[in-house]
Amino acid sequence: MRLVSTRNPKVRSTFLEALAAGPAPDGGLWMPEPIACFRDVPHLLALPWAERNTEILYRLLGEEVDRADLEALAAEAFDFPVPLVPLKDRLFVLELFHGPSLAFKDFGARFLARMLAHRTAREGLKLRTVLVATSGDTGAAVAQAFWKVKGVRAVVLYPKGRVSPLQEAQFATLGGNVLAYAVEGSFDDCQRLAKAAFADPAVAGPLALVSANSINIARLLAQVLYYFEAAAQLRALGLREAPLFSVPSGNFGNLCAGYLARAMGLPVKAFVAACNANRTVPDHLDTGVYTPRPSLATLSNAMDVGDPSNWPRILHLFQGNLDELRATLRWGSLDDAATRRALWELNGLGCTADPHTAVAYGVLEERRGLGEPAVVLATAHPAKFADLLKRDMNLDLALPPALAEAQTLPLQAQPLEAREEALKDVLMG
Repeated sequence: MRLVSTRNPKVRSTFLEALAAGPAPDGGLWMPEPIACFRDVPHLLALPWAERNTEILYRLLGEEVDRADLEALAAEAFDFPVPLVPLKDRLFVLELFHGPSLAFKDFGARFLARMLAHRTAREGLKLRTVLVATSGDTGAAVAQAFWKVKGVRAVVLYPKGRVSPLQEAQFATLGGNVLAYAVEGSFDDCQRLAKAAFADPAVAGPLALVSANSINIARLLAQVLYYFEAAAQLRALGLREAPLFSVPSGNFGNLCAGYLARAMGLPVKAFVAACNANRTVPDHLDTGVYTPRPSLATLSNAMDVGDPSNWPRILHLFQGNLDELRATLRWGSLDDAATRRALWELNGLGCTADPHTAVAYGVLEERRGLGEPAVVLATAHPAKFADLLKRDMNLDLALPPALAEAQTLPLQAQPLEAREEALKDVLMG
């Protein structure tokens, strides 16, 4: 796979080179170019989940990774179900939360961990440091994916007091090779610190620093796979019309993966970018002016992003042409009050959801035409927000065993000032 920087197409990389790096040297993000377009999508959709995953990944990465290795890595990374659940007439929920950390981030994190371990072993390296900034679910997925993986130290940065207690328990209680730091600031501060570390040769080089955020292209390729799975399950139900996909959108990696699937030939009528009160992207689409801003704390905390890292990737796919992008995209946002209403409406339909999924549902209902087939991406298990659902809806949710156990363990996170030098000190210490 050939990759180019979103800032300069002359800056190039292979997949395995980009896998073990952060952003491109010029500060851009890696994107495939050209993007492989599959002419046999109906054939791919007829394949079983595991076989299709191997086939797609081999078509993308076969020049760099053996098919047998990809088959084994994918089988291990994606060893959990991806059910498509009917909600009401021609509207479905794709449940992406059945992995170990109970969030959709498991797809990207587990594939990244296994690909990175594969490359590290092949090259005989002793230690890499994986650095990730999280607003909630990413930290849990990365921590679970890399915990006890030989040759890797995982460092998780998260905004103190702005992730749910259950999310925090999933990544801040593990210890061992997983180090968690509670940053005195917002998620945007965490991202800023991580970006500065990757941009500092005195840090990135000696530590063999690797990004586990969605800026890592491996995570996006893994997420492409479940868009194909949703389409395959719709076909199996006899629905052949191209659907809408409503995507909870914070850092916009999930939506970017959907656009990559579309570019590869997956039939998609349109995407719905569903945001919370952090309206940087909806305002950009409305006005044409991109204005990053401090993030606001909301019920859907994993989407509390004021300057989304992956938005430039989506613009890159459309060569910066907003009109062409708008023709493929619908967008909107919900504040917390509207999110609560969406949670109640979903509950009335027999679906207990988390607030991120509720945002995707609520915005979709505002933007969906009569009878249009649509898929809502359900990105987190509702039990991860049990306190919220108990307080606001009087719902008593049984915690999955892994979450229940994490709650009983002591937090091992350390405080960290939102200063670049403070992060450098703990990374190099």
